[in-house]
Amino acid sequence: MKRNLLLFSCFFLFITISFGQDAPLFGIKFTGFVKNDFYFDSRQTVSIRDGQFLLYPAAEDIDPNGNDVNARSSFNIISIQTRLRGNITGPDALGAKTSGAIEGEFFGHAEGQINEFRLRHAYVKLDWKNTQLLVGQYWHPMFIETSFPGTISFNTGVPFQPFSRNPQVRLTQNFGKVSTMFTALSQRDFTSTGPDGSDTKYLRNAVLPNLNLRTEYHTVWENGHEFLGGASLNYKQLLPRLMTPAGYEASETIGSFSWMVFAKYLLPHLELKAGFTHAQDAYDLTMLGGYALHELTDAVQEQYNYTPYKTAAAWGDFETRGDKWKAGLFLGYTKNLGATKNINDWPYVRDFNIDYVYRIAPRLIFNSGKFRFAPEIEYTVAAYAENNKNGGPVIDNKGVVKSSKEIGNLRLLLGVYFFF
Repeated sequence: MKRNLLLFSCFFLFITISFGQDAPLFGIKFTGFVKNDFYFDSRQTVSIRDGQFLLYPAAEDIDPNGNDVNARSSFNIISIQTRLRGNITGPDALGAKTSGAIEGEFFGHAEGQINEFRLRHAYVKLDWKNTQLLVGQYWHPMFIETSFPGTISFNTGVPFQPFSRNPQVRLTQNFGKVSTMFTALSQRDFTSTGPDGSDTKYLRNAVLPNLNLRTEYHTVWENGHEFLGGASLNYKQLLPRLMTPAGYEASETIGSFSWMVFAKYLLPHLELKAGFTHAQDAYDLTMLGGYALHELTDAVQEQYNYTPYKTAAAWGDFETRGDKWKAGLFLGYTKNLGATKNINDWPYVRDFNIDYVYRIAPRLIFNSGKFRFAPEIEYTVAAYAENNKNGGPVIDNKGVVKSSKEIGNLRLLLGVYFFF
């Protein structure tokens, strides 16, 4: 054990001395930041990791005295977004420039693993003149890494935009100002859900990987203005069950199509970004949605087919451009559009009783050298289905909420960063 620790220490020291310069020829350069979040919520929330990754306010939970148990505020300080990244360079191979990256943070893989180091990105790239091949774990292609909300909150505009990182093979072809990208993906940390809860097996057992096609147009003018726009198409197929409840083999799959458009416009002193997504079964993209049982096709074997839930979401982000001071505003709205066909039973959906969610989040950023202080006010409202006279939610046979009540949460957030 001591010998292994000594060898590891010597190896790390060698990398740090040999490759930790500003511009190494071949090797690895470490960058990252230390981040502390201070946040106050006016009520309980639907969130991840001690409330740090906020989705929306929790629904009312009425006790026998008529009090809403969830109408209680909370406060927390947390540092789990502290991040380390290693950018890797190497000699040419197959006539291409080679590079790679390893990136992680202390977010953990689950609630019980907070503060544990987890993998965010791990990929290699081959760059030819107009072609690029990426293999490894990276952003889902429906998360536009060059145009996403600049929020201080780590939710980065969720649930109003797709958010996922996936093992993948991505091929990009450039045609001047236009580029086209084809990606085949699996799942790891961001998974679909089904009869056994969230798991990668529903996509794995369907054999076909998640497939995506994305096209972008990018141009820069002499006056300093810059434009980026594009669209993305996504297809995913799941096999929810290997066996029916009655003990028979199940082979019914569910396919879902999603699409999105996005745009970014840069002026000398202002950055404008926006996106719109129409998704089917968007659970794995950290959005509203999922799928449900549609109809019973064999009563003896208890065979079912499925129908996906549809979700529409739009967001806009506006930020001034400055070295020391920046001011920004995020606006988001998402709507549960229900299933494509009638549902037969309770669905595998993220909060199927939500009609819509919207958010308003202004922010201010102050930079001083390597330090950043960034306060943000985030007001999020979720419209939850009201109950009918029998106590059940007012939802029609396609899962559309017909009567709802808005529940709001005010988050006051301060992010303190040190970059290295």
